Amino acid sequence: MEIINWKSILEALLFAAGDEGLSLQQIASVLEVNVEEARDIVADLTHAYVNEDRGIYLVEMAGVYQLATKKEHAPYLKKLVESPSIHTLSQASLETLAIIAYKQPITRIEIEAIRGVKSERPIQTLASKALIKEVGRAEGAGRAYIYGTTSEFLDYFGLKSIEDLPPIENDFEEGFNDEEADLFFHKFQELD
Repeated sequence: MEIINWKSILEALLFAAGDEGLSLQQIASVLEVNVEEARDIVADLTHAYVNEDRGIYLVEMAGVYQLATKKEHAPYLKKLVESPSIHTLSQASLETLAIIAYKQPITRIEIEAIRGVKSERPIQTLASKALIKEVGRAEGAGRAYIYGTTSEFLDYFGLKSIEDLPPIENDFEEGFNDEEADLFFHKFQELD
């Protein structure tokens, strides 16, 4: 009989859920256990993080569980965020950054409509590198986050304001392909 490592599975689920986290009911549903058993698994994982001196811990905010970094590591995380490296961004992140730069303020759903694919991961990557940020919430059902570029974005590309972006001939609504993303960032490199 195979022993199931619930803590390991929960850790993977929380990692995959990212900033959205998971409620106790979601955890119970995915693990196919009752809510009390899910609560025990959460407690076991929380205990493991505390006792194993790890860099992350499990936090509950507004009924949602998510992984978070320990506060004492903040100076190191700040250094990581303050030195964004465009060269390490995937093509998907570059496309997403270009769309946000030209169409801001914009929601994830609008970005995905332009790109034609999911964009949650590229948005998380860009936010972690401080190139974009949440600038508000959309009106209506769901109140989706609205994204825009940051002052770090402007600094990195040597722009005084967003109006200094080079013009793009193509209409984003027709789609944004790899060649256009390469052209977009090549134009920025010419500014340096």
